[in-house]
Amino acid sequence: MKIAVYGANGYQGKLVLAELARHDIDIVLVGRNGARLREAATTAGTVGAEQRVADTDDHDALVAAFRGADAVINCAGPFTSSGPAVISAAIAAGCHHVDTAGEQLYTKAVFDTFAGEAERAGVTVVPSTNDGCVPGDLLAHLVAERVQPIEEITVSHFVTGGGGFSRGSLRSAVETLDAIKAGGLTYDDGDWRIGTPARHTSITLPDTPQPADVVKCPLSEVVTIPRHIAVRHVESLVDAAIAAQLDTPLTPQIIDSLPEGPTEEDRRTQRFTYLIDAVGRDGQTARGILRGHDTYGITAVIAVEAARRLVVDGAKPGVLAPAQAYDPTSFLSFLAPHGISWTITVSDTSTLQQ
Repeated sequence: MKIAVYGANGYQGKLVLAELARHDIDIVLVGRNGARLREAATTAGTVGAEQRVADTDDHDALVAAFRGADAVINCAGPFTSSGPAVISAAIAAGCHHVDTAGEQLYTKAVFDTFAGEAERAGVTVVPSTNDGCVPGDLLAHLVAERVQPIEEITVSHFVTGGGGFSRGSLRSAVETLDAIKAGGLTYDDGDWRIGTPARHTSITLPDTPQPADVVKCPLSEVVTIPRHIAVRHVESLVDAAIAAQLDTPLTPQIIDSLPEGPTEEDRRTQRFTYLIDAVGRDGQTARGILRGHDTYGITAVIAVEAARRLVVDGAKPGVLAPAQAYDPTSFLSFLAPHGISWTITVSDTSTLQQ
C-alpha cells in the first residue's frame, strides 16, 4: 500500500507522516517546496520515503505526483482555496482521497462538486477526516438508531488546554472568518442555510451542574450527518470561550511569528468533549458523548486509518460522509486504544438548554 501526503511539511502533515510510518505504509511526500519536504521527512523519521514537488496551481504536476499511490491524504490548508485542486488531481490519478479539513463550506463544496467525478473514476473521497467530524458523524449514526424519527441533532464541541491552534489552522480560520462569525450552515427542512439563528445558547455538559454558554460555529458534521440520517434540523455549536479566541485580529505576519503548533506536552494535556444531542419527534432524547485528548494527534490517527480502510476494505465510489464509508462501531472501537471513549444515553428529558 502506498499513500501520498500533500502538505507533508506542515504541522499536521508531519504528524500524519509519523502515523503512517508507525503502520509501515509506503509514503510519498508531496508539497510545494522540496527543501521543506526533506526537513519534514527528517523530523517525522521518514527520510527514505519518496518526495515529489508539486503546487496546487499545476494540475499535471499534481497528478504525476499522486500517480502510483493508492490514496492521498491532504493536510495543506486553507482547504477552501487549495483543496479542490488536490481532490481533482487525486481523482485523475485514480487515488482515493481524504483530508484533514475543518472548513465547513469547503466540506459542502466537495460533495456538491466532486460526487459524480469521483463515482465515474471509481474512487472514494471522504472530506474532513479529523478529530471532530469522523467520530462525531459515526456517533451520530449510532445515536440515530436509538431515536426515530428525529426532529433535531445538535453537535457541540468543548476543548480545554492544548496550547492553542497551529499556524495552518489559524490561516484556515482567517480565510473563512466571515463564515465563522456568521455561524456557518444550519441544516433545516431539507436544505443547508446560512443565517439561521441557533436554537440553543447553552449546553449542560456531563457531570456538570451549570450549563456552559455556546455559540454557533461552522462544523463539518452539519454537512455530513443529514446525508445518512433522516433529520429535520442540524446545528453545530462550540464553547463560547473557544470562539472568543478568534476575535483577536490576525494578520499573516502575526501568524508567521507564532509557533508552528502546540508542543507535545500541550497536546498530551489537552482534553475534549464532543456531544451529539438528538431529539425525536415524540420528545424522546438521546445523547452521544465522545471524549478524548490531543486533537491534532488524533486527527493524524483518524486520517491515516480513514485512508487505509478505503484502500483495504473499499467503499462505494463517490463523495461520502464518514458513516457512509465506514462501519461506525468498528471505526470507533479502533479509536479506543488511542484514548477515545464514547457512550450513548437515552431518556425522555433533554439536557439541552434553550
